[in-house]
Parts: sequence; structure tokens; C-alpha cells
Amino acid sequence: MADTWRTISRLADRLEDHSTLPREQRILLQLLKIQEEAGEVAEAVIGAMGQNPRKGYSHTWEDVEAEVCDVIVTGMVALARMNPDAAAVFARHMERLAERDLGGATECTPQ
Repeated sequence: MADTWRTISRLADRLEDHSTLPREQRILLQLLKIQEEAGEVAEAVIGAMGQNPRKGYSHTWEDVEAEVCDVIVTGMVALARMNPDAAAVFARHMERLAERDLGGATECTPQ
């Protein structure tokens, strides 16, 4: 997971370097990006099921998987842009989820 968080940090840094907006606006826009990506999941599901009469079967389930991955990455980038210790924040959250929903701790620790 350490390599993943390094990549996420690099992506977040790249976005930070690219924007001249105030920090609050940068974070808000990144959070809106999560919704945009979730909409792409919906579009891919509709396409994979052939439910758009204009487009028919326009996507595959592999496309859906890729779009879900984009949502996850976008959320991780948002967390990294909000908090420089995003990996630890995420690990603590996973531990709380495991305790609450699975009755025990996870093996997830910050890298």
C-alpha cells in the first residue's frame, strides 16, 4: 500500500502545483471531482447493460471496474489534498470500520 500512497501523493502534488485557486476552492473542486467520477461509473453501468437506446452496449464490465478505480483514486487524492497524513487517516478509518463491522482490527497500517 506504500507505493499506492506515494503515487496518490504525487498526483495530489501535481494538482496542487497546477492550480492557482485558494486552498479551500481547490479542495472543494477535488471533492466535486469524486461526484463526476461516480457519474462515469453510472454511465458505464448503463452502457454495460445496454440501457441507453441511443448507444446500446457502449461499455464493458471492465470499463465499469476502471471507472470504480477512478472513483477510489479520486477520493484518495482528495484525502491527500486535505491532509498530508492521508495514509494514516485512511488506516485509522479502516481500523474503525473493521472493529465496527467485522469485530476486529485490520492489517491496514500506514506506510
